[in-house]
Formats: sequence, structure tokens, C-alpha cells
Amino acid sequence: MEKQNLDWANIGFGYRKTDYRYVSNYKNGAWDEGALTTEDTITLTECACVFQYAQTCFEGLKAYTTENGHIVAFRPDLNADRMENTAKRLEMPAFPKERFVEAVTQVVAANASFVPPYGSGASLYVRPFLFGTDAVLGVKPSTEFQFRVFTSPVGPYFQGGARPITIRVSDFDRAAPHGTGHIKAGLNYAMSLHAIVDAHNQGFDENLYLDAATRTYVEETGGANFIFVTKDNTVVTPKSDSILPSITRRSLLYVAEHYLGLKTEERPVPFTEVNDFAECGLCGTAAVVSPVGKIVDHGREICLPSGMEKMGPITQKLYDTLTGIQMGHIEAPEGWIHVIK
Repeated sequence: MEKQNLDWANIGFGYRKTDYRYVSNYKNGAWDEGALTTEDTITLTECACVFQYAQTCFEGLKAYTTENGHIVAFRPDLNADRMENTAKRLEMPAFPKERFVEAVTQVVAANASFVPPYGSGASLYVRPFLFGTDAVLGVKPSTEFQFRVFTSPVGPYFQGGARPITIRVSDFDRAAPHGTGHIKAGLNYAMSLHAIVDAHNQGFDENLYLDAATRTYVEETGGANFIFVTKDNTVVTPKSDSILPSITRRSLLYVAEHYLGLKTEERPVPFTEVNDFAECGLCGTAAVVSPVGKIVDHGREICLPSGMEKMGPITQKLYDTLTGIQMGHIEAPEGWIHVIK
């Protein structure tokens, strides 16, 4: 299929309408068969539960053109698992895992002309989401729902390469103990919007959230998990019941141990320990790894030894290996690469 005539290297990271999306509706206790559609607008009652009580969740993953010309998605089964866990917590019916993966496959295949060519640095972002659709005035769950998947071609998250960013320790809390921090609910991201705008207004790129109970342990940022590297090259990620289980983080830990032979640890990370790390990065779908060069704690600067010019050496190896797996020039673990066409 002929590719769209786009300036792939300069399309930026934002929404661009593609030709097809997938829609399935839940009513009377069952999901319908679902289908592809060209209609990109949604018509709902003004009293829909999604508008009144934010009963909605989403996922994010990418499709790529690999070195051998295949179009693939990276570990969509884990996105299906995570959405199922989120749906249960929000009293929504889970969209079946096999159908989730098939919906992603159908939408990407139907929009194959929008999947950027290999070597462009761009990808096709895939956004599955689920929300309550019927009228709910009293505080209670919806009884009708819609599951959708749309796509958008996106350029590299960092134009000109990933440069280390500066983040601050936030006075805001991201998620309460026993709350919803471990699921990908839309309401979590709404809660973070004021904090990120405030951080940007103060000259910072992101927020570092501490645990809400004691404010002594590192949690995550508004949209990414932390990954640290010790001075003896151990890869460390924070562990907490209120951290979103990142698929990228899980993959990076596997890469660290099984591809690079590094020791890994998932454990609570006291903020006081940050001073002792050699490298720090944020990991997630959009950028894979975003290096952190400086953390500011209410005026006190913690400068990572890896510096403000480039990724630290271990972080760079993690990034190169994982993206190499995604793009097809490094053999992937079984089940990681879902071939679409």
C-alpha cells in the first residue's frame, strides 16, 4: 500500500485524523460484534456518565514499520490486560483481551498507509479507550459503554534527539494510597494537568511525585515511570501500589537483565537515595526513555552525574536495545512483536 504523502520527520507529536477507527458498544450486558468505521465523531447524551463522573479509561501503544518491511505492534496483549484491570476498578465491563488485540490489528491494518516508513523516526500511535455512555444523574456506574480505537501518525517525541530534562519535586499528590494510581483512568490525568502547567510555568519539564502517605518515596511523574541506574550499574525502578504498571518499564527491566546482563531491582526508592544514583530517566510509550539531568527539590538542585548533554551510558544502551527490538534489528523475546501485515 502506498504511504500517505506526509513529511514524516516533521509531523510532530499530536493528533492527525486517519481513515478508520474501531467501535463496539456494550448494552444489555453484552458487547456487540464491533466494526471499523470512518466516522470520527461521537454523539452522546449531555448526561452521559463519562461527562458527569469521568467513567473512562484509555491505553496507548504504537505500531511501526520494521527493518524487514512488516507493520507490527509492541506487546498489545499487555495493554489489553492493563485495560481489563482498569475497567474492573472503575466498574466497567472489560473488553475481551482477544478482541482488544484484534481491534488494534484491524485499525492499524486499515490505516496502513499512515504507518510511517522504516527509518523515519515516526510511528503510528494507537489509542484504545472505553467510557460510560448512558445518562447517569445519581452517582453510580453507567450501564452502557463504548470501546473505541483510533490511530494517529506521530513524529519522534523529541525532535533532534532526547536531551536530558529538568524536573521538580511537586507539592501536589498524584494518587492516594488505595486509590487509582495503579490504573490508567482518565481522571488520574485530569488531576495532573494543573500540576504540569504549573511546573512548565516555573520552568520545569515535569513533576516528580512523592508518595502521598509519607512524602518520602519516589512514585512517578504525571505520565511516566522512573528508572534509575546506580553507580555500580544496577537498574532500579520504584515499587508502589499507586504506580501505573508501565509496559515500557517492564520491558526495559527485562532488557537490562536478559540482554545487557545487568542487575535489576524493583523496590521502594526513598527520595533521599536519589542523590546517590548515576543516571535517571522517565520511561513510557511516547518517548521510550526520556533522560533526566537535574531534579530540583524546592530550590535544592540534584544534578545527575550523567549530565545535561546526553543520556547516561546505561540508559542509552537500554533505549537502543529496546528500540532495536521494536524495529526488528534485534531479535525479540517470544510474544513481544505482534505482526499485523
